[in-house]
Amino acid sequence: MVVMESQVVLKAGDIAPEFDLVGTDDKKYSISSFKDYEALLVIFMCNHCPYVKAKVNAISEIQDQFKGKVAVVGINSNDSTAYPDDSFDNMKKFAGEKKISFFYLVDDTQQTAKKYGAVCTPDPFLFNKERKLVFHGRIDNAMKPEDQATEKTMISNIEKLLGGQKIVKDFDPSIGCSIKWKN
Repeated sequence: MVVMESQVVLKAGDIAPEFDLVGTDDKKYSISSFKDYEALLVIFMCNHCPYVKAKVNAISEIQDQFKGKVAVVGINSNDSTAYPDDSFDNMKKFAGEKKISFFYLVDDTQQTAKKYGAVCTPDPFLFNKERKLVFHGRIDNAMKPEDQATEKTMISNIEKLLGGQKIVKDFDPSIGCSIKWKN
């Protein structure tokens, strides 16, 4: 397991890169699929990473708290040939076991992760109604899988965004396993 920290590729104000990906519900999604939401939270994640497993409940909490206002979209970009736990079939199984109600999409080509500059799982990106990046970074302050969060960074930033307040710190790196790139 290689632990990495988020890197700045997209900067605050950059437009969300387009994608055309299939979800665990077998439907296709693009940025325009989420046009009716006030915000878009894209989280690069996978099934097997202990950092992601530790955050699934926090991600589901965001989904539940902001349902109808914020589109929460998980994207799995890992090489499932080398990491079969991250196959599309296992994504469906993982989503069922974890009772995931947010969108969970597969990035087989890894092009979406590359466009976003995602490097770790989880690697969250928060966009406003115009799909401009307002925050890239951690979900909360529990930086190791065994840590307990005492600050809900993403929820706080979403509340600020929806309340028309400025998010002061637009980058606060997430930490997780490296995305498993194809050779």
